[in-house]
Amino acid sequence: MAFTENETEEILRQLEEEFWAHHRPPIHLRDKVREGQRIEDHSIELFLVRPAFRRPDEWIEEPITKISYVRSRDVWGIYWQRADLKWHRYEPCQETETLPAALAIISKDQHGCFFG
Repeated sequence: MAFTENETEEILRQLEEEFWAHHRPPIHLRDKVREGQRIEDHSIELFLVRPAFRRPDEWIEEPITKISYVRSRDVWGIYWQRADLKWHRYEPCQETETLPAALAIISKDQHGCFFG
């Protein structure tokens, strides 16, 4: 079962307050870099959108992270995209009990997996 409408509203609020408020591109760059999120089923993908390097008219997504909620265990799984373009569990901390805790780990990016 996907997130309910109330859960989605709460997730969007937490994403704004706990993550995007601290990682949103500066105003003078927002015509070149934008933040984005995709919520599907029980997963949230966070990404930046920017013009392609040699095709400035084409916009591409740069993934930051994927966070998946496991309702049966009431935990949030944290993933990062490796060079093989597949999502892998974030080994230092694979799960958290809350979405804000997952966002804090991603923000800290102790191992340079989310922001390079």
